[in-house]
Amino acid sequence: MSKILIKNVTVVNEGSQELKDVLISGEYIHQVGVGIKEEADQIIDASGKFLLPGLIDDQVHFREPGLTHKATIGSESRAAVAGGITSFIEMPNTKPQATNIVELEKKFDRAAETSLANYSFMFGGTNDNLEEIKKVDKTKVAGLKLFLGSSTGNMLVDDQDVLKEIFSSTDLLISVHCEDEETVKSNFAKYQEIYGEDIPIDAHPKIRSHKACSLSSSRAIALAKETGARLHIFHLSTAEETNFFRNDIPLKEKKITAEVCVHHLWFSSEDYKTKGTHIKWNPAVKNQVDQDALWDALNDDRIDVLATDHAPHTLEEKANKYASAPSGGPLVQHALLALLTAVGKGKITIEKLVEKACHNPAILFDIEKRGYIREGYYADLVLVDLNEKTNVTKDSLLYQCKWSPFEGDTFDAKVQTTWVNGSCVYDNGVLIENKVSKRLTFDR
Repeated sequence: MSKILIKNVTVVNEGSQELKDVLISGEYIHQVGVGIKEEADQIIDASGKFLLPGLIDDQVHFREPGLTHKATIGSESRAAVAGGITSFIEMPNTKPQATNIVELEKKFDRAAETSLANYSFMFGGTNDNLEEIKKVDKTKVAGLKLFLGSSTGNMLVDDQDVLKEIFSSTDLLISVHCEDEETVKSNFAKYQEIYGEDIPIDAHPKIRSHKACSLSSSRAIALAKETGARLHIFHLSTAEETNFFRNDIPLKEKKITAEVCVHHLWFSSEDYKTKGTHIKWNPAVKNQVDQDALWDALNDDRIDVLATDHAPHTLEEKANKYASAPSGGPLVQHALLALLTAVGKGKITIEKLVEKACHNPAILFDIEKRGYIREGYYADLVLVDLNEKTNVTKDSLLYQCKWSPFEGDTFDAKVQTTWVNGSCVYDNGVLIENKVSKRLTFDR
């Protein structure tokens, strides 16, 4: 059993940063302390650097199966570990969709073969698969994903009776995409009447409007309160929505929680001028007032989790006119770097970043032995240098789609080394093909 000793590193964990040593033994963190003397196969002097728990990204689209011209589990998990993300939860809107147990398990089998990061998958709900939802083993699957706004294929759940029955019939954590479909359709028709096929990209946050988001979120919350369902609302994008959530009780006691994504914290409607469809997401990036409100809610604990909603498309697809350009973009390689840069700008503390991107996803999804730097936990770790810079160039991109909304940016941090289950999978710009990833397990 190999041992790795990381010396003189600033450990960021559970609300504090302290200068410590960390001893990895096999897959696990064996010891965290000061002046550890035990012999090791490798000793790393990490003076001046910071050691974080590996990030747990609770919302990614890795496009496999069926959409592998955009990305694969293999390609995107490599980009993820290069960005310090050691575990991911992937969404069900692939081809075929993960809306039955057979297709879901095929995705787990594929990840076991190719993923460099730990993995789990959401089971997808539709208007007509309630019996399949009831078969899902909550100890083996991250949760249930429902699209309450536009989605792939038949995954829009717009039958209110079905929705109520789903909320009433499962004790799985229900994660939802909230945008009111009728509002979006009505807004789109208005802009199409004005502009025809040449709707400008800066109309996107007006079409996928504040009202569309807040109306859908408020309805989902009301239904969760009525049924007692465990609800998690993905990718908040508006100031209005931040007021729907509580910060007066611990996360473990919350029945209704929320997430914000890096792009809604980094970009604003002003960026459509230069970034165009490269920052077209659903829900839309909105204005600076919304971005400021999202930061406030993240810091005061109304928002519980940081994630990416990593959703790559090819450059050719994104180059289409507004109505035909798909929504989504690649983010996992640079999300942590963007957040660490935000730390330097005073937007968030590094302790709060770790709480929202590492600890809280583990709490929210009851993930076993991950998300913390604790003795006996899996050694999912990322070593970062806040005195180095990272330039985002096309040559440096690990995404299969080979573009990024951050191209040309310089971040005020560097991901130096990433360990998954005690094995180094990324070091100083080099991927190391250690296939040590595991299916996430849940203490439920």
